[in-house]
Amino acid sequence: MPLEDHNGLIRPHHSKLLGLVRLLDSFAVFLALWLATLSYDIPWSHDYTRLGLIAILLFTFFSEYFEVYATWRAAPLYKEALRIIFTWGFSVAALLFLGFVLKETSDYSRVVLSIWILASPAIIILLHTFRREFLGLLRSNRFNTRRIAIVGCNELGDRLEATVQKMPWLGYNFVGYYDDRNNRRCNQKLAGKLVCHGSFDDLYTDAKNGKLDAVYITLPLNAEERIRTLVRKLANTTISVYFIPNLFVFDLLHARWDTLHGLPVVSIFETPFFIVDGWVKRMTDLILSLIIITLIILPMLFIAIGIKLSSPGAVIFKQRRYGMHGESIEIWKFRSMRVCEDGDTIKQATRNDPRTTRFGAFLRRTSLDELPQFFNVLQGTMSIVGPRPHAIAHNEFYREQIPGYMLRHKVKPGITGLAQINGFRGETETIDKMEGRIRLDLDYIRQWSLWLDMVIILKTIIYVLRGKIAY
Repeated sequence: MPLEDHNGLIRPHHSKLLGLVRLLDSFAVFLALWLATLSYDIPWSHDYTRLGLIAILLFTFFSEYFEVYATWRAAPLYKEALRIIFTWGFSVAALLFLGFVLKETSDYSRVVLSIWILASPAIIILLHTFRREFLGLLRSNRFNTRRIAIVGCNELGDRLEATVQKMPWLGYNFVGYYDDRNNRRCNQKLAGKLVCHGSFDDLYTDAKNGKLDAVYITLPLNAEERIRTLVRKLANTTISVYFIPNLFVFDLLHARWDTLHGLPVVSIFETPFFIVDGWVKRMTDLILSLIIITLIILPMLFIAIGIKLSSPGAVIFKQRRYGMHGESIEIWKFRSMRVCEDGDTIKQATRNDPRTTRFGAFLRRTSLDELPQFFNVLQGTMSIVGPRPHAIAHNEFYREQIPGYMLRHKVKPGITGLAQINGFRGETETIDKMEGRIRLDLDYIRQWSLWLDMVIILKTIIYVLRGKIAY
């Protein structure tokens, strides 16, 4: 069959090792529960079997959102351990909630449960540590290693080499770069180290002589003819060939690889909240906002009284802003100014703004004016974490000034966000400052995970307690 005659599907890659890791983690949960019952001479029953199975299902579910299995290779061990602890913590919280609703908590020994809750993440972390060390030892002794080369003396190839060099436990021994362009271009240096190893003819020779196990093609998308010729010639060798399309020429927003009946499709701009991810995000918002509203309802009452006594006007300030998909929403804040602007021209709040009341200045400095937005979260128009919503007048101005500005509306606006914990809070009096905020907003969408949301919430609490840049 000719190379061009391909009617089969492109199959997704599934790591067999990853399946084994998941199985061992599930075994660890059961092992910890069995050891806990054994240590206190508690007889094993069907109740404990059911408890273990439900815990495994919950751990598997939450591990997807804390990316326990997706990032362990590139992440330091302590970060992987934190992800495991957060995943197990959410699993335990869900178990306790189910036990409370079903009224089955009395069926289990509290001592056994306490030991199990503490032992399970410890055993899982030990297993992950052992796996890292064992694989690293094997590959450092030349077991299960591959000699790889990169075709294309370019920035994408440089990024690939840097990734491989940072992860020696992958067992990839980098041989060098191959390129068919002229010597000046071929011998260019990127980051002070990229030097071409040989031409395409040298690549064919090395592949035929068994000096290479795999080659990664990083040539630009417009080099289709060169790529086809290269692949056709490499088909006469036993080398493994991979193609890495340079999608970084686009400003990707939560890009993902998919197939439509075998046809490869790459999204350029997309929301991270598809189906299950969207449900998880919404459930997290609902649970946290209900807990927070329960805690702040009394302080909000005192704040409302303070606003009424300090200046005439409404307690709640309402303003139209853009929400998800650019739809108009109404957000709520405690009134902190003598004016309630919501027109085509709105002036941003500035330091020592004369429109701000004395009590309002205190509310803005402590971020207490934002508390009513937890009702927006409960309503579903906002999220606890996301890009901060801007007034419609500001949106219409900045969308013409900053490329990609409206992409921040691929998700719901938030009470806090990645930009806010990185200093972009308060007045944005220059385009540069707004560009910095938008860059971080889009980074949040690209990198979203439940873990990232938890980190932002914790950092926001610290940030607010320090009272930085709020006026």
